[in-house]
Amino acid sequence: MRNYRKAIIDSWYVKTRWWNYAMLPLTLLFSIMVVWRKAFYRWINYGASRPKVPVVIIGNLTVGGTGKTALVIFLANFLRKRGFRPGIVSRGYGGDNRFCSEVLDHSDPSVVGDEPVLIARRTGCPMIVSRNRVAAVERLLFQHACDVVLSDDGLQHYALQRDIEIALIDGERRFGNMWCLPAGPLREPMQRLKDVDIKVTKGHAIDDEYSMEIINEKPVNLLTKESRVLSDFRGKKVHVVAGIGNPSGFFNSLKNEGIEIIPHVFDNHHPYVAADLDFKDELPIMMTEKDAVKCDGFAKPNYWYLPVSAKMSEAFCHEFLKKLSDARQKVGA
Repeated sequence: MRNYRKAIIDSWYVKTRWWNYAMLPLTLLFSIMVVWRKAFYRWINYGASRPKVPVVIIGNLTVGGTGKTALVIFLANFLRKRGFRPGIVSRGYGGDNRFCSEVLDHSDPSVVGDEPVLIARRTGCPMIVSRNRVAAVERLLFQHACDVVLSDDGLQHYALQRDIEIALIDGERRFGNMWCLPAGPLREPMQRLKDVDIKVTKGHAIDDEYSMEIINEKPVNLLTKESRVLSDFRGKKVHVVAGIGNPSGFFNSLKNEGIEIIPHVFDNHHPYVAADLDFKDELPIMMTEKDAVKCDGFAKPNYWYLPVSAKMSEAFCHEFLKKLSDARQKVGA
């Protein structure tokens, strides 16, 4: 299954295959449905009541990881330092959250999702997860005195009215063959980018995009919480575990540090058990922070995770605050 999935992704981003062309009729149907769905929600939301605080969507146009979680964490902490009271909502992928659930730093990732637990731990902000993001925002604002809502993902969740849309772009892979699913990686046609308020690119930005740099922090031991500098692992063999949307960036960042990696790729949001990390040796095991929140219960002395942080430019921060100020006036906050 994993090799099949890799072949599909490679056909989107590396070399178009015959099956991509064979799926073009489905892509056309998908694109029509996406456009119709957007128009439908615009119609039913017209004149409907909306949250009394600005809602900021942080999403993407493509399937796979583009750094949304890192940007959500950056924005939440950025706003708190400036006196705002941000709250966060999420779908909670990887969890079994059929109803609205509040996320705390000790919440069970199998219930609320792995990314929400990571965000709650890194921000300390109130957070609600639900398949129904409208209900999640209502619950968040009912329970907490938030003055701005950040939505982790949800660019295509048109039931939720929004004031600012931020679209994340992978600076290396960009938009692949620029076709919609299933022939390509796009969740919506390319022209959708013209509607968003801010475009942020992980890596090299072009035109009107703002660059986001991902910074490696100090590795942390899952069992002892000890931290070490990444250079301590230089020249050593390390098992590197990743159950994320685009693991290549994580692997390459460790290779660039001179670490001899033994890569282990798992599905995104994989529910880890101890046997998954039993590699029959005592070599260090390095994983992402998102993976680590699901491994606390069976951590061993050789388990490490690598926290990362987003670094944004002053130009982006200025533009975001300007649009947030405009949105606050619009909703009367």
